[in-house]
Amino acid sequence: MSDDVALDLERQARIGLSESIYCAGKTPQQIAAALTGARDAGTTMLLTRLDTAGYGALAADWRAAIDYDPASRTGIYGAWTQPAGPARVAVVTAGTTDLPVAREAARTLAYHGQASREIADVGVAGLWRILEHAEALGAFPVVIVVAGMDGALFSVVGGLVGGVVIAVPTSVGYGAAHGGQTALNSALVSCAPGVVTVNIDNGYGAACAAIRVLRATGGPHSSTTPDLIRG
Repeated sequence: MSDDVALDLERQARIGLSESIYCAGKTPQQIAAALTGARDAGTTMLLTRLDTAGYGALAADWRAAIDYDPASRTGIYGAWTQPAGPARVAVVTAGTTDLPVAREAARTLAYHGQASREIADVGVAGLWRILEHAEALGAFPVVIVVAGMDGALFSVVGGLVGGVVIAVPTSVGYGAAHGGQTALNSALVSCAPGVVTVNIDNGYGAACAAIRVLRATGGPHSSTTPDLIRG
């Protein structure tokens, strides 16, 4: 393995969330070194912020072993199975442009054995859209809300449902949205009690928070990552 990469292979046993590789800013050689470490350890690996150019720059044998999703910019190295059973996390987006971040959250949940339900394009410009889903959302222990612009959807959902609401501000919006800072501030000053937030565009972090919540409340979770593809 390259000296640039030091994998935390004990993380799964320590906190129940396995090591993942944030690929933005890494060279193909550094990503390949992390994958080599995963292969040698006999484990799978979640890769985040792996854009199509970064994925295409990997050697063909690495690409063949990765389940790549360009919409979420995530890859899963090794053999894994989509989670079965009812979803315990809802992932809600204010607009269609928020979907890449929402799908990063959904893929992270799926990798860790948690099914999720996506409810898209229900922003407050048409308030009836989220109200149509209010009853269904009330059944989820965790609701991840992904929104840019003014971030108003965080408070609306926080005032409608009793589960844990995790706000994910996105960098979507015109000038005064300030690349997601306005939505982040909206989440932090929400008058809906108990809304919590992660950083701008951090779908991965929201999913990890949801997994911790489900574990703390006795929900089912994946205690081990899937078996590695060998070949």
